[in-house]
Amino acid sequence: MRHIAAFLRSVLFALIFYPVSVLYVVAAFAMIFVSAPLMRRIAHHWAGFHRLCARWLLGVKVEIIGAPQAAPALYAIKHESMFETIEVPLVFAEPAVVAKRELQHIPLWGQIATHYGMIFIDRDGGAATLRSMMQAVRGFVADGRSIVIFPEGTRTPHGVHAPLQSGFAGLYKIAKLPVIPVAVDSGRLMRKGRFTRYPGTVTVRFCDPIPPGLDRETIETRVHAAINMLNRKAGAN
Repeated sequence: MRHIAAFLRSVLFALIFYPVSVLYVVAAFAMIFVSAPLMRRIAHHWAGFHRLCARWLLGVKVEIIGAPQAAPALYAIKHESMFETIEVPLVFAEPAVVAKRELQHIPLWGQIATHYGMIFIDRDGGAATLRSMMQAVRGFVADGRSIVIFPEGTRTPHGVHAPLQSGFAGLYKIAKLPVIPVAVDSGRLMRKGRFTRYPGTVTVRFCDPIPPGLDRETIETRVHAAINMLNRKAGAN
């Protein structure tokens, strides 16, 4: 019965959240040509709508332990589901987000994300990608914006400790910002490749800052351990 109830709630979530999201996308796209602050505000409200739907339709609550710092930082976030990517505009103050270039090709959404401050990278682009990312990151940091990255590069199931992508160390080196790892356990309730989402609490935990200037092995080891601190084996959902 629990699985059936979760499936039905997931169907209701899909029927409400995704059609309304289309309206948000259209409105935000229109604001690109009118007001960038209004466009970002719409993105913020969309994230708030998602959290509301998750709470009342799926039974998913969010517990945030800690908070972002006031000064710009590099936030390395555990990536287990789409949930934490939508939470970003709510948790941070207009961050610049590093994402794979394929997302830029989504109609309308790609243009919105570009104007919002998403840094699209080609994961197979080599030195050219690193130079492009370096230029973008320096510009955003100069504007006082933090950088958000999902260092595993893709969603990983809860209970899996995936290695960090090589681009993270390069970003850490060029950004010259403290790194704040963020642990997330959304994959307990929203398994990769599964439609059904289960009720419960998603924990978002800000870990202690790590200073800039460390060698690659040290920074990767510390970040990897921190973002996986909630990543225990999933229970029976």
